[in-house]
Amino acid sequence: MTISAQPKIWTDEEFMALPDNGDRYELISGQLQIMAGAGMEHGYLTALVSSHLGQYSLNHKLGIACNSSTGFRMKSGNLRSPDVSFVAKDRLKGLKKLPKGFFDGAPDLAVEVISPSNTFDEIHQKIVEYFESGSRLVWVINPDEETVLVYRGTTPDRLLKKPIP
Repeated sequence: MTISAQPKIWTDEEFMALPDNGDRYELISGQLQIMAGAGMEHGYLTALVSSHLGQYSLNHKLGIACNSSTGFRMKSGNLRSPDVSFVAKDRLKGLKKLPKGFFDGAPDLAVEVISPSNTFDEIHQKIVEYFESGSRLVWVINPDEETVLVYRGTTPDRLLKKPIP
């Protein structure tokens, strides 16, 4: 007799009740994935992008920016948490207030800052999943190369580089 272990089906409440011990989590194929710590450079860059994106979207009433603790439920059932995200106001219409749980669908803009623990396959899978679930734009920031890859689909659309002084 073979017994196959089925992945746990996590509710938003169970996921949000995980210990607040500094770990970040994503839910991939029913399995809880602990996201590796990212370090100060990563934290600084995500805070910088989040603050500028947040201020710009507030000033122009475009929507809301969120940090990496915000979960987005993908069409696959996976729960992804981009480093920075933006949801346009038209997708928030009809909501009296923001959900306490996770947002159904991908953000309009997902920003991933590459950290030493990231693999190309991992980042690529996130990009594919974001677009399959409704993202319009993905930025992949590479701090080591001081570049931003801009995606409007699953292949890069534009490479932005730091200007040479």
